[in-house]
Order: sequence, then structure tokens, then C-alpha cells
Amino acid sequence: MILFAHTITARLEYVAAFLGNHFSGIPLKLTSDKTEFSAYPGARINYSDKRITADECWLPPFTLLFEQGIRPQPITCFETNGYKAFFKTEGDFPFDILAAVFYLLSRYEEYLPHEKDLYGRYAHTASLAFKEGFLTIPLIHYWLKDFSTILSHKFPLFSSGNDVFRFLPTYDIDEAFSFKHKGWMRNTGAALKDLLKGNRARLRLRLKVRANQAPDPFDSYDWMDDLHEQYKLEPRYFFLVAGKNSAYDRNIRPRKPVISELIRRHAGKYDIGVHPSWQSGDDPALLKNEKEMIERAAGITVRSSRQHFIRFHLPGTFRRLIANGINEDFSMGYGSINGFRASVSVPFYWYDLENESTTSLLLYPFCYMDANSFYEQQYSPQKALEEMHHYYTEVKKANGLLITIWHNTFLGTEERFKGWREVYQDFVKQLT
Repeated sequence: MILFAHTITARLEYVAAFLGNHFSGIPLKLTSDKTEFSAYPGARINYSDKRITADECWLPPFTLLFEQGIRPQPITCFETNGYKAFFKTEGDFPFDILAAVFYLLSRYEEYLPHEKDLYGRYAHTASLAFKEGFLTIPLIHYWLKDFSTILSHKFPLFSSGNDVFRFLPTYDIDEAFSFKHKGWMRNTGAALKDLLKGNRARLRLRLKVRANQAPDPFDSYDWMDDLHEQYKLEPRYFFLVAGKNSAYDRNIRPRKPVISELIRRHAGKYDIGVHPSWQSGDDPALLKNEKEMIERAAGITVRSSRQHFIRFHLPGTFRRLIANGINEDFSMGYGSINGFRASVSVPFYWYDLENESTTSLLLYPFCYMDANSFYEQQYSPQKALEEMHHYYTEVKKANGLLITIWHNTFLGTEERFKGWREVYQDFVKQLT
């Protein structure tokens, strides 16, 4: 497949690579030579203001892919084939799919002045997807399916590839244990709080666990291992190893042997990565320390990450990841609501808008996190199961990659998370 444009820009090359990989596994061939374009024997996309041949897919361009810099874009959404689109044109397709895909994948809107949420993150309520009601679907896949139909109609030999649905369970280990291994002062303070709140059942459980008379409520690791083995799953784990505790980093000190052993145990079975602490977002030097701490414990080189609390800012956070040798990040989603932050369900490379360049950082978008359902959306376990099935159905239709985030805390025996382990197991069972 070939694409003609009067000017080949870095933005256009980025989108062409994404579409080419989706359709055929290789980037689209780009040309600014009309003769080469006209003579090409395969599918032809004319991305210019005027038709070149009678046998082409004409896609008049919006200006976005030929611009430099970042500025507010005039976006007006409209309905086409039952879904939303924008950057309307008058060619063989109802809108400039290349510019629209770029806008969503690059997270262009997150570089513009925007509303922050309670934690200082980009608020999902500020996003086009939320405002226009398409946050819960991987909209780009809908567009690509229709675009593929147009191309197949014009070029009968065109093939859109053979992507298959995949499921990737991922886990964040923010707090490895509830009562164990936390030290005398920390447990005494927590026990006094239980006593003052009249929570005698929790106090009794705390004392039993500390005396090795009951399992720790957050120790769900064997149960998770059994689940993965039973259903032939290959999960990813991300470990929080902040050097000191803070309001949002409440892990057990990573220098304790039990944490090193936990990391080493999982690295021997699964792919693992760093879960950069909240504090590392304010002090970039901490990311290097945390990554090296996991590497020493596991005896591996860490190449993947997911931000704690899904706290990231563009472009700074992603640039720091690259500078520290991270080439895969799993933070592309919201920590306040479930859905498709970039409107896609397959990995894609991060485009640095300020530097106008495609980077080496591969982003893995997630669409479901247990903490969003429980804390933010306040769903019951059964309602959460229904939500998970919705995202499974959407990603399955798109032949995409379904990435979920769960925590060991939800999958343990803590009373407040009663029922969540069971619905997760039901979901995995039905999925596989």
C-alpha cells in the first residue's frame, strides 16, 4: 500500500507506520512523487487536496499532520456509521482518519492547557473521548475497520491483516503484605487506630497474623500462581519499591529480604517491571534508584514500567523513562475511570509532540483496573464483572490486546474486598 502526500512529515510517517502495521504488518510506503504513486500496483491512498488518478482512495487532509508546534484544534464531532468522528472531509472517506488517529494516539489534548484531577493528573473529564461519549470503546479500531472496507472495495487484492485477540493480565504490587513485615512501630500505630475505631475484629486478625496463626490478607501470590497455571496465562507484575513511605507510597521497605525474595520469585516465572513511586514523579533521580533496586533483587535488566496511581505528565514522565532504559510502559489509561484513554487496544509507540519525533517507548494501553471500579466508580463485585465483560467484548471485536490491572490486595482475603477474587476468577475462566 502506498500513500501520496505533497510533504512527508514526521507526524505523517508516524501515522503511516501505525496504519501499515495494523493492516499488513509493515509501514505504508510514502511518496511525494505523483508518477510513482500512479504506477503503484497495490492499494493507493491520495492524501492531498486534489485527485491524482481515477483508481485511488482520495483522502483530503486536515492540516494537523503538516503543522509544527501545538495549538488548540478546531474539533467538531459528528456521527458516521453509528460512531463519532472528527476532522470532516469530502473525499472517499467521511473524515481525515490519519489526522484523527494522530490526535488521539499522540494525546495531543494533554499538551494543551487542561483540567487537573484531585491528584494533579490529566482529568479524564477534560478528554474528548469522555465529553463525546466514546471513552468506553476503542474508537480507532471502528474507524480502521470502515477504512479497510473502503480500501477492499476499491482494491480487491487489499488485505487488512490477521490480528488476533489476546489477554494480558497485569498486577501492581503496591503493598505486598497487610500486617506482616512492617515493623514494630508501624504495626503498633495501626493497632492503636483499630482500637480507637472499635475495629476489634481487625485487631484480632492483625495479632493472629503477626503470631503466624493466620495468613496475611494481602498474601494472594500462591492463589494467583495457581490461577495462571490453570488457565495458561502469562502475566506481568510491577513492583513498588519506594525507598521511604509517603502519603501515596505505602509499600514495605524494599531492602527487607522478604521483598527481595518476592521480587526474585516472580522474576523467575514472569515478566516483571518497576512501578515508579509517587515520589519519583517529584524527584526524577528516584526512578533510577527504584529500577536498580528491582534489578539487584531479580538479577535481570528491567525494561518495563507502570506509574503508581497512573501518575504521568507529558512529555516529562515518558522522557525520563526512556532516559532510564525503559522501552515499554503500561500506564496508558486513567486512574480515575475505566476506558480507552488513547481510544485504541493495541500497543503503539509514543510520539513526542514537542520534539516532533517517534520514540522507542512502546505504550501498552489498559482499559480496566480493579481500583477504578472499587474506589472511583464504587461498583459491587458483580457490577465490576459486567464492566469487565464489556471491555472484553469490545477488545475481542477489535482483535486487540485486553490488558487488565489487578492488585494482590483485591485478590487476597481482606474483608472489604470480599467477592472480588471470585469475580476475577469467573472472568478469567469465561475468557479462556
